[in-house]
Amino acid sequence: MTIHPPRQTSPALDRTPPLESGDRLTRPEFERRYAAAPHIKKAELIEGIVYVASPLRFQQHAEPHSRLHGWLWTYQIATPSLFLGIEPTVRLDLDNEPQPDIVLILDEAVGGRARLTEDGYLEGTPELVAEIAASSAAIDLGSKKQAYRRNGVAEYIVWQSYENRLEWFCLTDGEYILLPPNENGIICSRTFPGLWLAADDLLNNKMTRVLEVLQMGIQSPEHQAFVQQLTQPQS
Repeated sequence: MTIHPPRQTSPALDRTPPLESGDRLTRPEFERRYAAAPHIKKAELIEGIVYVASPLRFQQHAEPHSRLHGWLWTYQIATPSLFLGIEPTVRLDLDNEPQPDIVLILDEAVGGRARLTEDGYLEGTPELVAEIAASSAAIDLGSKKQAYRRNGVAEYIVWQSYENRLEWFCLTDGEYILLPPNENGIICSRTFPGLWLAADDLLNNKMTRVLEVLQMGIQSPEHQAFVQQLTQPQS
């Protein structure tokens, strides 16, 4: 029996180019390089440009992320037909594949515009996106905000952790406007009735008060009507 040596392939044919910030790629090529780089934990394609995330600091990202997620999770479990996700890959359009910190989406069955693909990613437009913006603030408030606006993301929350400032944008006539707090200092979602936020308390880590205000929103007539709407059989 003749033993043949392993087949040698040309490195030029096997080698996948590295994924690096600043690369200008198509979405399929971005996905190919990202899949070939398991050491990269987070990378995004925004307006055709690659952004590879820096390591995340606890105080500037991880801890604010946990507060924002806890608030949204409390709302989601009280509201049917909603899905909440942390850092999902979203195929937004041909030039944009972000990995938002948090998304809150409606089920397709009740009119949601994002769907789960066969390979397990989100495709389409989430109803609400939240980003913790530390070193990424220029991107989150620049090209990424533009991409979300153009694709019809109804509400966009940006928490600038270094400045300890939160901005909540609502899509109105094709443009993002800031949702102002009411006379009690509470910001109320226009897309998700009852999603109320005591923003100053969130920023100052007064989470008991944040959840008290949210519970008031969940118990409001607007939220009850929203739940009824979501649970009615679809025609």
